[in-house]
Amino acid sequence: MTASKAELRRLVRETEKGLSPEAVRESDRTLAERFLSLEEYKRAKTLFLYAGTRREPDTRSILAAALRDGKTVALPKITGPGVMEARRIGSLSGLVPDRYNIPAPPPDSEVILPKAFDLILVPGAAFTPDGARLGRGGGYYDRFLSKTRGLKIALVRREFVFPALPVEEHDIKMDILITDD
Repeated sequence: MTASKAELRRLVRETEKGLSPEAVRESDRTLAERFLSLEEYKRAKTLFLYAGTRREPDTRSILAAALRDGKTVALPKITGPGVMEARRIGSLSGLVPDRYNIPAPPPDSEVILPKAFDLILVPGAAFTPDGARLGRGGGYYDRFLSKTRGLKIALVRREFVFPALPVEEHDIKMDILITDD
């Protein structure tokens, strides 16, 4: 199981390298528009989002819109080996590079408990049409998601939707997949 997950992650990284900047920008725009048009987003008051890195869909427009819309927004903050917390943000300007160089809230930001979220945007390397997820390999999100009740949504480029993925008992499925096609 681990070897096949590792091989799939390698395949995903190779595919990511082959995407043109124009295709990525268009995909990011489409994914953000589709997310922000969801009724589930419009109704949600407390959101756990993420700041997309170069390998993930760019979520800056989503983060900015959620803050503009007056929603409570939190981002992940790595606090120890395999442990992440949800920390509230009030703007994008205060984000600081965290472990793995991911933009994160500053250390003194407010912690929001996992059960408080209406909606959770979950990153991943690959997904299946029924919501199975292959993460990037740290287990942070599966551990965090096991403590939540919120709706789990993933943004995924069409290249990273697979018919099947190796799943384990602790892997948590997404409720909604938003694709760019």
